[in-house]
Amino acid sequence: MNRKTTIERMKGRLTGIFLLLFLLIQFVEAQVAIIPRPQHYEVRRGKLNLGRNIGIVADPLFDPTLLYLKKLLLGHFGISAYVSTRDEDAQIVIALDETLEREAYRLQIDPMRIRIYASDKSGLVNGIASLDQLLSVAVQRGDQRELDAVHIKDKAQFAWRGFMLDESRHFFGKEKVKSLLDWMAFYKLNKFHWHLTDEPAWRLSIQRYPWLTQIGGIGNYLDPYASVQYYTQNDISEIIAYADERNIEVIPEIDMPGHATAANRAYPFLSGGGNEKHPDFTFHPAKNTTYSFLTHVLREVKVLFPSTYVHLGGDEVAFGSDAWNNDRQVQDLKKTEGLKSNKEVEEYFIRRMADSVARINGKVIVWDEMVEAKLAKDRTVMMWWRHDKPAQLNKILEKGYQAILTPRLPLYFDFVQQENHRYGRKWGKGFNPIQDVYNFAGEQLDSLGDRRKQILGIQGNLWTETVTDINRLDYLVFPRIAALAEAAWTSGKQRNFEQFATLLKKHLALYREQGIYYFDPFQDSHPEPVVMKKTQKQYIDNAD
Repeated sequence: MNRKTTIERMKGRLTGIFLLLFLLIQFVEAQVAIIPRPQHYEVRRGKLNLGRNIGIVADPLFDPTLLYLKKLLLGHFGISAYVSTRDEDAQIVIALDETLEREAYRLQIDPMRIRIYASDKSGLVNGIASLDQLLSVAVQRGDQRELDAVHIKDKAQFAWRGFMLDESRHFFGKEKVKSLLDWMAFYKLNKFHWHLTDEPAWRLSIQRYPWLTQIGGIGNYLDPYASVQYYTQNDISEIIAYADERNIEVIPEIDMPGHATAANRAYPFLSGGGNEKHPDFTFHPAKNTTYSFLTHVLREVKVLFPSTYVHLGGDEVAFGSDAWNNDRQVQDLKKTEGLKSNKEVEEYFIRRMADSVARINGKVIVWDEMVEAKLAKDRTVMMWWRHDKPAQLNKILEKGYQAILTPRLPLYFDFVQQENHRYGRKWGKGFNPIQDVYNFAGEQLDSLGDRRKQILGIQGNLWTETVTDINRLDYLVFPRIAALAEAAWTSGKQRNFEQFATLLKKHLALYREQGIYYFDPFQDSHPEPVVMKKTQKQYIDNAD
């Protein structure tokens, strides 16, 4: 055999090996149908057939979460689960692994059983989410679901994986909120930022001040006379418990000192004025009654919401603060406190209210306008939202604050999803397609160096000026919520949009089964829900 023939045969063998490796990689990718993509996974030989009646064994630490798992299995798949007394009789084993970090999990599916390992409830809930997804796309043969054998070891890139819903402008009710929480858990999102107060309406019952909802809860963004809608304190407690079961923290936002119109409508003595476009937009910054009123509100809020955090807003106050220029009490406040501008008055206001929150053992979150407010670094988190002002993020980090990244482009879900959509927001020609959401906060964060540790995570926001009903809400959220989840959970180096898109097609079928009116980025099969003309005109153009 000559040398040329030998080299040709070696090339042939290498080509065959590379082809085999390629096919194996494709096989692995196709079998691990989980969004967000797990950190480590390995497909094994064999399959597990899971029947309609199964036994579960769990470490006692996880007993409180068993009911959640049992309800999920029965509700999603018709699988009845009972607590088994012996490991060998169980098809699902839940075990404690103290070496795993918070929220991390291991999921092992072998031909005999499923094992989920975690060090705490949060990790177990994330492991359950992965199992939920695998069962959702499993082959069903009669009463059995066929699962491929796989070993997964997984943890999140970011501790804060958030979604915000604005219900001041349009109200959707607790059943829709619960549905969103279900999908957040499905995708391992863990922070629900709830925007409950603003110009159109106040949606949170405060027992000390009932007119906040009885008067302030009237209306919405398009109709100032719409029937009163709000959440009772029992509603809030029910939703918080529902979220907690799913490893989701609920963070309320009580907006101040701007975006206060609904509260001022209910209690006019609070008003610091506004202008024709934004009447009674601000709380009055120079009256002690304002601060005592809001402190009482925050005390009730802190009792209702177990979260350490209360979001105080602090954004866009300049929309209505010109009224302060003609207010004698505000001018006296400036002289007394040495405040040189309305901006410094805003910051003074937030400092006082942040002190009130600190006295009830809480921490505050504020929008990036408050970066110069001299708030305590150990009790403050800042949300960078103005994508066109990257200097604000730099200031936040330079001053030593922890930050959550939630820029308009690409993480505001009220922005349109493709160029020809007619309803919703754009920034010049900019909008928020699913690929931009997916690629956010990837390897570019490495340029932050040590400051990257100050980034708690990322969050998608749905402002609801254009969201007049549930169909439109679904259309703007789904499937971008899946892309958000992978951007928050999975490091940029591990992401692959083409592989994500392949899995996402399977998830679109799940949306159809659940009656979700989703946007299809592959063919846009559902027409864009129509929005009333007032909203179209105002929000097709740039809006802040």
